[in-house]
Amino acid sequence: MARAQAGDLAAFEVLYRANVGRVYALCYRMAGDASLAEELAQDVFVRAWQRLGSFRGDSALSSWLHPLTVNVALSERRSRRRRTSRVMSTDDPAAFERPETKKAAPEAAVDIDRALETLPPGARAVFVLHDVEGYKHEEIAKMTGVAVGTSKAQLHRARRLLREALDR
Repeated sequence: MARAQAGDLAAFEVLYRANVGRVYALCYRMAGDASLAEELAQDVFVRAWQRLGSFRGDSALSSWLHPLTVNVALSERRSRRRRTSRVMSTDDPAAFERPETKKAAPEAAVDIDRALETLPPGARAVFVLHDVEGYKHEEIAKMTGVAVGTSKAQLHRARRLLREALDR
């Protein structure tokens, strides 16, 4: 860590290789798209390199990377929403939230990642942050900029939609 903080790229590469899997997995769960998750994971490590001096060593590097990863994924989602709202015009606000769902082949096995892909971005983020990562609704509300009640409603919605997707 000290060598990486001093600017040693080889040392940072070791840290990258040790943590990229977990960072990518979280990005994938939050974004629901493999190529976007790769971009987000790279962005996390670019930001980590830039902010490595702020790592005090009080906890594991993975613990320091976790909130950075969540913030990068949430920031990207907000920017995508802004870009989409400028480009698209519709009378149906749900059109902005619900991604196209892909019909799985009948013989396909139940796959939670595929089911997560069907969730609207807000519901997916709250589900991942609450049920997968263990954040409380108050923390999620602060991270995402929504009310605590909205976080709870999104979680309820995500669970219902996941049950429906998994029952198909």
